[in-house]
Amino acid sequence: MAGSSAVREDDTLISRLDLKLLKLETVLALVSGFAVFSLMIFAVVSVTGRSTINQPLPGYVDWIEQVLPLIAFMGVSYTQRNGGHIRMDIVIGALKGRALWLAEMITVFAMLILMILLVWGSWAHFDRAFDFAAPMWSRDSSIDIGIPLWPAKLMAPVAFSVLCARLVLQLCSYTRAFVKNDPSPVAVPMIQSAAEQAQEEAQHVSSLGGE
Repeated sequence: MAGSSAVREDDTLISRLDLKLLKLETVLALVSGFAVFSLMIFAVVSVTGRSTINQPLPGYVDWIEQVLPLIAFMGVSYTQRNGGHIRMDIVIGALKGRALWLAEMITVFAMLILMILLVWGSWAHFDRAFDFAAPMWSRDSSIDIGIPLWPAKLMAPVAFSVLCARLVLQLCSYTRAFVKNDPSPVAVPMIQSAAEQAQEEAQHVSSLGGE
């Protein structure tokens, strides 16, 4: 998505649900950030161990396999809420009013169908690895140090389910905007022009200067 975006808020039900979901999305995004930081720690420990005592971190690749789903999936809904995913705006960027909201409805609905299918598929993948009767509840484990793989496989359906909830909210907001011809719907990212971005940054700097 080109440029910057802002999400309008008010006291409507859609906006209140948006803010509640945002709290969960923020937590998941923070988890993703901590996962990135943990990879840095793993790398430092492994390289230091190899250099000093000729012994890298045991199961280094196994731990990376466990952490990567956190990095890849946990922040997708937060990014969708703030309009951070890359997309082509050549056509949609030229639309206005109901034509724009109709185009957004179609694209968000298509995304929702795709994500529902991905939730179904990723849950089936997790279910094949999880077994209460197996040791550590796992039918499979990592090759080196035998870490159960089901926690990492669970991350995808969890993150995709949150994204589905976000897409449902956005679809409702775009539908409401289409029906009412609302120029500024809530709970969806609104693309800002360069002038609007500059004005918002100036207001932010001014508020920091006044504190």
